[in-house]
Amino acid sequence: MTAPSTFGLSTEARNLHWLLSNLVEEVPGVRSVTVVSSDGLMLLSSDPGHHAVKEAGPSDGPKGSSADLATIVSGIGSLTVGAAKLMDGGGVKQTMVAMDEGSVFVMSISDGSLLGVHATPDCDMSVVAYHMALFVGRAGHVLTPELRSELRKSMESTQ
Repeated sequence: MTAPSTFGLSTEARNLHWLLSNLVEEVPGVRSVTVVSSDGLMLLSSDPGHHAVKEAGPSDGPKGSSADLATIVSGIGSLTVGAAKLMDGGGVKQTMVAMDEGSVFVMSISDGSLLGVHATPDCDMSVVAYHMALFVGRAGHVLTPELRSELRKSMESTQ
């Protein structure tokens, strides 16, 4: 599926939308996906009910919304960075939280940006992690400060 509101975006922004769409559509068990900037702002997300990538905007509801996933990803990212500092563990690459009814994965992209995935309880965790690593490898060099700024401005214009 193509992302709504990608008209007028740079090639890099459209490619990032495509990569996120591909992650949602191709990986079994993925419920929703978000990209969060280092300051906790949602840059891009999937639509939890429709498996279409959309720019950040008003949420469809408080529970399970894209905004909730972005908040959770940002919080987990901050917590694990703090823990790694306390433990002299170096940079945090990936965090996974397994719950009875699903899993949340958080992976560093670049400059503090994070990729977050909410998946079903029966997902193959290694497959999800592998595809997240592919996304990070492809998107990491593209997610420049200029692109983050473009995505933020695009997000603001949809609200």
